[in-house]
Amino acid sequence: MRVPELLGAFVRKLLRVPYYLITAILLLFKQLAKLSSILNPFNTNNPTMGWGNIYKRRMKVFTLAFVIYMDYKALQQREKLAKRSKRDALWERAHERNAKRVLKLIVELEGLWVKMGQYLSTRADVLPDAYIRLLKQLQDSLPPRRLEEVCQTIEKQLGESMDDLFTNFVSVPLATASIAQVHRATLHDGKEVVVKVQHEGIKTIILEDLKNAKAIVDWIAWAEPQYDFNPMIDEWCKEAPKELDFNHEAENTRKVSRNLGCKSQGLDRRPEDVEVLIPDVIQSSEKVLILEYMDGVRLNDSHALEELGVDKQKLVEEITRAYAHQIYVDGFFNGDPHPGNFLVSREPPHLPILLDFGLTKLLSSSMKHALAKMFLAAAEGDHVALLSAFAEMGLKLRLDMPEQAMEVTSVFFRATTPATEALETVKSLQEQRARNMKIVQEKMKLDKKEVKRFNPIDAFPGDIVIFSRVLNLLRGLSSSMNVRINYLNIMRPFAESVLKSNISNTPSSNAKWVYDTPVHSDVEDKLRRLLVELGNANRILGIQVCAYKDGEVIIDTAAGVLGKYDPRPVQPDTLFPVFSATKGVTAGMLHWLADKGKLKLDENVANIWPEFGMNGKDQIKVHHILNHTSGLQNALSDIYQEDPMLLCDWDACVKRIAKVSPETEPGRQQIYHYMSYGWLCGGIIEHASGRKFQDILEEAIVRPLNVEGELYIGIPPGVESRLATLTFDTNEFAKRAAATATRQPYAAMPSSFSPEILVGFIPLSNTLNVRRAILPAANGHFSARALSRYYAALVDGGTVPPRHSSTSLPPLGSHPHRPTFPSKKTSKNQKDSNSTTQPDLYIRIPETDDTSDEIDNKMFSNSKSKIHDAFLGSGDYKDLIVPNGKFGLGFRRVKTTEGLVIGFGHAGLGGSTGYCDVNNRFSIAVTLNMLSFGALTAEIIRFVCSELDLPVPEDYSGSREFIDKPVIN
Repeated sequence: MRVPELLGAFVRKLLRVPYYLITAILLLFKQLAKLSSILNPFNTNNPTMGWGNIYKRRMKVFTLAFVIYMDYKALQQREKLAKRSKRDALWERAHERNAKRVLKLIVELEGLWVKMGQYLSTRADVLPDAYIRLLKQLQDSLPPRRLEEVCQTIEKQLGESMDDLFTNFVSVPLATASIAQVHRATLHDGKEVVVKVQHEGIKTIILEDLKNAKAIVDWIAWAEPQYDFNPMIDEWCKEAPKELDFNHEAENTRKVSRNLGCKSQGLDRRPEDVEVLIPDVIQSSEKVLILEYMDGVRLNDSHALEELGVDKQKLVEEITRAYAHQIYVDGFFNGDPHPGNFLVSREPPHLPILLDFGLTKLLSSSMKHALAKMFLAAAEGDHVALLSAFAEMGLKLRLDMPEQAMEVTSVFFRATTPATEALETVKSLQEQRARNMKIVQEKMKLDKKEVKRFNPIDAFPGDIVIFSRVLNLLRGLSSSMNVRINYLNIMRPFAESVLKSNISNTPSSNAKWVYDTPVHSDVEDKLRRLLVELGNANRILGIQVCAYKDGEVIIDTAAGVLGKYDPRPVQPDTLFPVFSATKGVTAGMLHWLADKGKLKLDENVANIWPEFGMNGKDQIKVHHILNHTSGLQNALSDIYQEDPMLLCDWDACVKRIAKVSPETEPGRQQIYHYMSYGWLCGGIIEHASGRKFQDILEEAIVRPLNVEGELYIGIPPGVESRLATLTFDTNEFAKRAAATATRQPYAAMPSSFSPEILVGFIPLSNTLNVRRAILPAANGHFSARALSRYYAALVDGGTVPPRHSSTSLPPLGSHPHRPTFPSKKTSKNQKDSNSTTQPDLYIRIPETDDTSDEIDNKMFSNSKSKIHDAFLGSGDYKDLIVPNGKFGLGFRRVKTTEGLVIGFGHAGLGGSTGYCDVNNRFSIAVTLNMLSFGALTAEIIRFVCSELDLPVPEDYSGSREFIDKPVIN
């Protein structure tokens, strides 16, 4: 058993003993620490590292770590006995004495521990004031080395005498840090410089300290498993030794200066350049670095900054911009932004001066893109993009809990707070962590001991460690300067720029913009050329178009990319959010139950769903729901303002809608039920069938049509990689949506509808929480070929067309509808060499499989004409709809410009749509992810209908102005 494990076991036993014994043990260890110093006082000016000194140095470190740990543990026990009014004072005194202990030992040992102290001194956002106040001394004011040692190192490294090198060399150093100290000097050509000289023997010390730090981290991880810093220390062990070669630092300095355009002036400057200064490199060797002298004041010299009139907010923002550029644009950044590595120029405009590029990190192109995607996913609340970014960077989670992953990432990029608010911030984060771990405990069925040792991260890539350290240091810097920095606003343009420059969004820059599948017809060949033109005009981001004619596929085309920041190609099996196009599928499920005799369209809903009859709803019939005439158009409209995530609670929403009261008499007025429609239909479906909504969807539509894995209302875990991400122009969308609300293109809009709801709902729709929810009014995730096949079947009264073309790959129906996953525990040694699938991003708890029913080739038993009459509200069903209304029973009635009804379908917000022409046995579906207002979809449908010599529906004929009156239902 290793030393950390022994100490951990010892600690656990100690925690069971009385407080007075713990105090006695603390005193004993203090005496041991003093005895160690007496036996071998550490001489920093002559740091020989024989085995004796290594042992005693290690003993001091472990003794202090143990003393501090036990001090806080003892305080936890003592706190229980103290009065509430005295508890804060107890903690303050503990922080003060332990901070002094840490500072004293760091100054004595120097080496890596100074680096650690510098890092801690910047974390004013999370650490008590005592630590910040005392450890600030480590940023540049350590005891200097002897001048003789410094000069000897310079002459040995540069091969010349001090007189030959300098006309003047200031003996008192400007600063002394962990690895080196800096002196001001003058060259023979009169140039003012600074000379950075590495401490003698520091390399041996640093390497030994890394071993000690690793051992302490191992111990902490054992004793307190929730604090496992191994990924950080492992990466530090790899990167820290690079700081010991000043030739390496010299090249880093030149490279960062070039990348940031620090020497560009006037017309040579680029828009993305930042306003910072970096000194020129004059000369370098392994242990000596000569740099241009820049006159500036320290970032932590508040008095000097005030005298100069420096705008601290602007100063820290520019430093943050400089790091955003280094990380996202250059992929090469300084990993050590503590206050001691910055100056502020004395001359206006008082620019930040960046120093010390010994610790830098080079990111691969793929990692840089993944970090940018992670940042933007956090900014937009896009769970799918976030999980995709995690997969690309090699970060693996042990749980399917994307909402917590988003929460943690959002906290990571949160705006900074001044140091005065840091305590409340830390408390809030600790409380949130406790809540999250409780959810983990419940989901994984862990006991208290197991949850304490549970680590939600299965694999943590080293590249993220330095990146995380930089953001934490910048956050601490902001807090110590008492300014608020909004990382999302400052860093976003840089993250966007790197992704935009590497995503081929248009056909002109991407030869494979149209997905490579065989052409089914001449009209498809011509359509693809049209799509290329529209793509080059930036009117398409990602799109699918599929059409059936006379029961056969004539178009099956996919083009573009999955998202604004996702360069993966749209494929035939990509899943697009289609919003209210979902209503047409939900209506089909309800008609399927009527066909099976489970309900009647003219039946009172309360007969099927007894709870629904309360509060004046006893006269509402099924056909009122389907025809948007139930008077419940505003039902639960307040839920979005109350808490948008309540939309995801299916059972709660169904129960709540059963209790609302109607606003108008049923059957009197057709007002579009934009959200309530889904819960109304869903509640009827579940109560009429006695089964879950998802089970009926699968039995009635998915399995008969053989569209497994491509038609969902509420996606299951496991399909995230195939999801398209929505995007739109917020300002333009709000303006156009306002026009929509007043012009009422399809049916009267309810009073609760507003453009603000649309603007807020679109980003919400990108979150995985909403995508996994059951919202039968607006949450379908379909491929165009699945939606078109659905309408192709309805054209023939429910007769399923022949299997979809085998030339369309992946084959339709080849995905499992409900993916299954490995168990919650995996073995690191277990590998499937024959597997061709991508490794899972996280481990999911498996779901139970339903038994499959026999698949029939006909969805309905009634005749085709009877089914069509039911959908359209014609024939025997004409009395069940509002005369001349826009809707039949669940579907939008498709008319020609002359007013002739030719079919039925349903469109969705932003342009996705599906409909069929009954007379011509034609169906078409269009899915897209850059939300337009019907104009793009109309152009595509007009083109296809013109090529096939088919009537163009009125809604897509161009007879009305789509820009002012977009399709929204």
